[in-house]
Amino acid sequence: MTTARYRPTWELAVDPLVSCKLCLGEFPLEQMTTITQCQCVFCTLCLKQYVELLIKEGLETAISCPDSACPKRGHLQENEIECMVATDMMQRYKKLQFEREVLLDPCRTWCPSSSCQAVCQIKEAESPALPQLVRCSVCTLEFCSACKANWHPGQACQESNLPITSFLPGENSSFYKSEEDDAPIKRCPKCKVYIERDEGCAQMMCKNCKHAFCWYCLESLDDDFLLIHYDKGPCRNKLGHSRASVIWHRTQVRTSPPLSPPPLPCLCRPAHVPPPPRLVCSRAASARHPAFPNSACSEC
Repeated sequence: MTTARYRPTWELAVDPLVSCKLCLGEFPLEQMTTITQCQCVFCTLCLKQYVELLIKEGLETAISCPDSACPKRGHLQENEIECMVATDMMQRYKKLQFEREVLLDPCRTWCPSSSCQAVCQIKEAESPALPQLVRCSVCTLEFCSACKANWHPGQACQESNLPITSFLPGENSSFYKSEEDDAPIKRCPKCKVYIERDEGCAQMMCKNCKHAFCWYCLESLDDDFLLIHYDKGPCRNKLGHSRASVIWHRTQVRTSPPLSPPPLPCLCRPAHVPPPPRLVCSRAASARHPAFPNSACSEC
């Protein structure tokens, strides 16, 4: 990342102002910042707010150039991000990076015990598709690498209706049943990650696969921009926010400058291992598990 050097006023007076693609304002060069990888230029204030928003909401672990038409599809380097944000924000960014690395690493997984939260190693196997015994080095819990339930030698993993209580001691199984319309914990119908909803509207979007769906019946809303789904059937009038406010919000996302970070209607933090993430409105309590930072319904 490079920032223009200071120059005397008489030199700046003859120079044209540079337009920021985020706010569409025009600024002198010393108020602009260039992304090293792609050489796209934005006003420093906009770029700083863009980076802080993505880190705060946990939307990105690799922060891309905010220009959706960037020909090089550049990303901000870690040293560029560090120059823009406070120390605590940078620590959060590094934590998000680590969590993403564990999620994508086939040789690592989180201990499913709610009181442990350690990272466990999975031994390499001849067939990666076969479940393996994983032993947590911190709490000594033995669990299945595939379904995260207590180790079940000689038995196949159960499907999505497996109670989370098998690897979350002390919880009430009826609290977690995925078939209940108002259950606070369900799986994303597309990628099957665990999601917890505390409050907010019923229009959900999985952060893991970006699939939009109805919380109550799990029907896809990817192609339902006007949310006609909530006009009829068992989910009628269950949206949770006024249709006008949600559609207005989505319209603003579509018609606002294409380079601004798109706030999503409702965001669900994927749970690669239980305990699952907590989807809450801004007034609700944050998640207890450090691997799943709080997301908020954007309408509240």
